[in-house]
Amino acid sequence: MAASSDFRLPALAAISAVAYGLVSWWSQKKRNPGGLPLPPGPKPLPVVGNVLGIKIDEPWVTYTHWGATYGELVYSRLLNQEIILINTEEVARDLLERRSNNYSDRPGILCLTNDFFGWSFNSVMIKYNDRWRLHRRLFHQAFRPEAAFTYQSMQLRKARELLINLLEDSVHWRAHFQTHSASIIMSVVYGYETAPRDDPIISIVEKAVNLAVSSIKPEVAAFLGAFPFLQYIPSWFPGASFKRTAVLSTKYAEDMIEAPFQYVETNMARSAAPSMVADSLRRAEDEIVSETYVKAVKETAVTAFAAASETTASTLLIFILAMLQNPKVQARAQAEIDSVVGSVRLPNFEDRASLPYVEAVLREVLRWHPAVPLSIPHAATHDDVYNGYFIPQGATIITNTWAITHNEAKYPNPDEFKPERFFDADGQLNNDTVSFAFGAGRRICVGRYIADASMWSAMVSVLAVFDIKKCQDEQGNNINVNPKFTAGITSHPLPFPCRVVPRNKGLSTEKLTQMY
Repeated sequence: MAASSDFRLPALAAISAVAYGLVSWWSQKKRNPGGLPLPPGPKPLPVVGNVLGIKIDEPWVTYTHWGATYGELVYSRLLNQEIILINTEEVARDLLERRSNNYSDRPGILCLTNDFFGWSFNSVMIKYNDRWRLHRRLFHQAFRPEAAFTYQSMQLRKARELLINLLEDSVHWRAHFQTHSASIIMSVVYGYETAPRDDPIISIVEKAVNLAVSSIKPEVAAFLGAFPFLQYIPSWFPGASFKRTAVLSTKYAEDMIEAPFQYVETNMARSAAPSMVADSLRRAEDEIVSETYVKAVKETAVTAFAAASETTASTLLIFILAMLQNPKVQARAQAEIDSVVGSVRLPNFEDRASLPYVEAVLREVLRWHPAVPLSIPHAATHDDVYNGYFIPQGATIITNTWAITHNEAKYPNPDEFKPERFFDADGQLNNDTVSFAFGAGRRICVGRYIADASMWSAMVSVLAVFDIKKCQDEQGNNINVNPKFTAGITSHPLPFPCRVVPRNKGLSTEKLTQMY
């Protein structure tokens, strides 16, 4: 049973919801003595709030419609949890960047949900405190722009491995992209070289990540926040399959934390290869390494892997879908690569500045369907007033990245995939890098520089070597794709028919290897 339909214990829920509603109403009266209005929004129903009005599989679409109706700042309520939706880039910068001291926390209900599913280690979701600052320092040491540059040769090597996998086994192209994304971050974080296919540690991690992504959702968090007693229901209780999912998720998470870390500990003595974990442990060799520090290294490492592998793979799958549906864009990008690189070698990072259309394709992939369409929710540390509207302490602040990247005033016909929108009148790339795809403020994705290089190297390599084509039926007619997307914190296309075909029909593994 899906997690979103598991939380149905009607009698207890109704009684608890009424109580929470009364408490919420009274506390709001006390903390807003001036009677300032909340931001406009859809009228919440008693008890459930606006839950029933949200499109569960695409909540960002609902929130965008609300933004069009009520404005750039929208108030809604999921059960007893107050939600403030940011629908424009200007408001996001005002609150998350210019007032970052008040909007850098995470909602308590999301922290609770992460703990419930065994993901209390997740740096992305921990509260804004000293523990988070230690995590952030470890991340910065590994992922700052200067450090990210050192990984480029590895990223190109992994892109070449992806090409070989696609050439030798094009049927399982989707799995190859997922393995590619995981292999890069495993190398960065753990110095671990994955097997080309069916790597045992990758399997452990992917199993944990897939279960968590499908389970840890805002609506699940709202339910646990409204009815915290559900955490203590035994897993055998009727209708409590969500509890069994949580137990399994916790077990998977423990395996995911320990397996790659033990690999590093075992191999550190005989390997000088750089990695986030090894470098963090070596920096502390001359000091007394506290248990807190080692735990932070473990937690940041597995967070980096889980976050980077999922979002990078999702973005590359969106790229493949975009190329499948836009063959003219694909052909123009390939023509640009051919004119710069030729046919005797593969593109590298030195070519990037000479491939502006490929750069625009990458930006348009990030804009067209952002892999994290609602960003990661923030929380208001204190009461605030913005443009005359009251923002209560503890409110969940959701940046609607989808609305920002589909703003018709900035991106006309936003549902169209059109890389040309990133060129100015003189034919030069503009300054719009779609930075909101990586979040904003103090909690912006610290690995964005490595992610950008990973995505570019994979995209340009695939375009140089392969055509992305529609599958055909028995009569030779193209099979059109009506894509469906996953719901959750991240979003990517569900499996769709696609052919990955070498542009050079005589291409072999040996010839491809010679192009390195």
